[in-house]
Amino acid sequence: MLHDKDRNAKYFQGIRAAVSRVKEKGEKAIVLDIGTGTGLLSMMAASAGADFCYAIEVFKPMANAAVKIVEKNGFRDKIKVINKHSTEVTVGPDGDMQCRANILVTELFDTELIGEGALPTYEHAHKYLVQEGCEAVPHRATVYAQLVESTRMWSWNKLFPVHVEAEDGEKIIVSPSEMENCPGVPSVCDIQLNQMPSSDFTILSDVVTMFSVDFSKPVRSASTYYRVQLEPVKSGKAQIVLSWWDIDMDPSGTINCTMAPYWVKSTSAFQWRDHWMQCVYFLPNEEPVLQGEKVYLTASRDEYSVWYMLQKARGEEDNKADDRVESPVCRCQAHLLWNRPRFGELNDQNRTRQYIKSLMKVLKSDSVCLCVSDGSLLPMLAHYLGAKQVFTLENSAVSCSVMEKFFKANHLEDKIKIIEARPESLTSSHLEDKKISVLVGEPFFTTSLLPWHNLYFWYARTAVTGHLTSNVTVLPQSASLHMVIVEFQDLWRIRSPCGTCEGFDVQTMDDMINNSLNFRESKEAEPHPLWEYPCKSLSDPQEVLIFDFRKPVPQDCLSTEGSVNLLRKGKSHGAVLWMEYHLAADISVSTGLMQISNEKGNCEWNPHCKQAVYFFSSVTEPETLSDLPGAITYTINFNTKTGEIAMDFKLL
Repeated sequence: MLHDKDRNAKYFQGIRAAVSRVKEKGEKAIVLDIGTGTGLLSMMAASAGADFCYAIEVFKPMANAAVKIVEKNGFRDKIKVINKHSTEVTVGPDGDMQCRANILVTELFDTELIGEGALPTYEHAHKYLVQEGCEAVPHRATVYAQLVESTRMWSWNKLFPVHVEAEDGEKIIVSPSEMENCPGVPSVCDIQLNQMPSSDFTILSDVVTMFSVDFSKPVRSASTYYRVQLEPVKSGKAQIVLSWWDIDMDPSGTINCTMAPYWVKSTSAFQWRDHWMQCVYFLPNEEPVLQGEKVYLTASRDEYSVWYMLQKARGEEDNKADDRVESPVCRCQAHLLWNRPRFGELNDQNRTRQYIKSLMKVLKSDSVCLCVSDGSLLPMLAHYLGAKQVFTLENSAVSCSVMEKFFKANHLEDKIKIIEARPESLTSSHLEDKKISVLVGEPFFTTSLLPWHNLYFWYARTAVTGHLTSNVTVLPQSASLHMVIVEFQDLWRIRSPCGTCEGFDVQTMDDMINNSLNFRESKEAEPHPLWEYPCKSLSDPQEVLIFDFRKPVPQDCLSTEGSVNLLRKGKSHGAVLWMEYHLAADISVSTGLMQISNEKGNCEWNPHCKQAVYFFSSVTEPETLSDLPGAITYTINFNTKTGEIAMDFKLL
């Protein structure tokens, strides 16, 4: 956030202007800064001539850092850091604040604007902490929406029919009706919309203003709704509402900070942000709309979230109806089992085809099949492709329930047996005293964060060894860990120190973050969905470790070391790691790099998975970064006891 120059500069402009307006009235400028963080906005106010600032920060380590930063920058006499929640702050001669403030400065926003509790915080501040008619920076926020059709985004919320070419004709796996009609989960889907190619969605309406909040006046946090009439600019299926906001730092709106995506704000100089992105909202149902035929879009909100619905425009009396709709809650349980990228993965037809091709190679008419994955379609595929009997091992009550509904919807409840047990608790009676001849997994487990966490499949395979035939076929037969060295366009900023921000020394914050990163026993990789974060490869991709699922997990750790030559000029920000699963002879699926698209080395990533990013220390010590190719040595160690991978890299 401190790297967001656009945000910082505009806050500074807005604060200077607000202090000037108060001073012009002949009043002292008393500032209240809620959620001060580093103390940056308070320091801006003090340097703009504010007489005194009350900087509130509830998080103790952050409040301690703010005290140090304020002192270091020479504002000790002008800024008081209060380590409390703003609703606990007292005003009066013996209070935390001597008097009410006449300038309210905050940065309490998230991608959805209100998700961090901005509305109740403002509501309380106006009642108890600031004067009536105070100045506010930002002065107002406005939320915008646009109606689109997008098969890609819709595939994150609904499961499409799956077509299977079997020997006895085409079979179609359909969703249970309650899943078809389920509104999904209430949490917002926030993404870097600027990475979504325009070919992946069709715009059905102009951008409309849904609602505005004036922060200089009392704010109400009570649930409410806003309704806008739209005239579609194109006919199509309304599925998605794209939304973002902007903030005006001053009453006239001349100092504006916007989150608008590229097709709305056609400027070449985009400010990259990871703290504020854009929102994707799924309509409860797909609604056909006709160009020029009016519809009503309703945004409902509570204190912390927003949701949308679309209605056809009817008569006048209909317009008076109360359109408040309950917040979407998943009723089918599938949205609790599968997150949005998982829905996208299950809807990926190319990926499904690879599994079908592999299953056709390994299944025989007498195959007894056991599937180990959380809520997978593989048991149904195995049944349709001719397995004699299929069992599926489900780890949780939720995955059992979802699979039961699927089997019922596809009339397979008598054909596939669900076993709710952990692999180590599997008994012969669960399997009706049969031995498993084909063990399958995607593998996918809902608890996995990093790519190698799905190696849980290997541990499950090891636990069920006693139930397998001596010549068992395991699909996938093996997995491999791959790696490439990259230069990120922007993602490096989340690890890079700021030093100074708008002329203020925030080194204390950098040190605090670095200490917390070093505090861990070893440096670790972290998961990121890299389709949203452009990068270019500086090396060729390299296979570094192989895991053979045909054999149980070995007792000893798996280790490797080597070096990677850098082929392109660029800054080596880090290594990206991912898994590839070798399903059957010559058939693999990748959870990471799909291709390097041109001679510049631009990487295309699997959009349904998070990849592991290991940031090099050079990102946190920028002076060591070189643009010239060299080599990088690595050591990678897979601990078979814990299933974790430790790694170390050195730039030569």
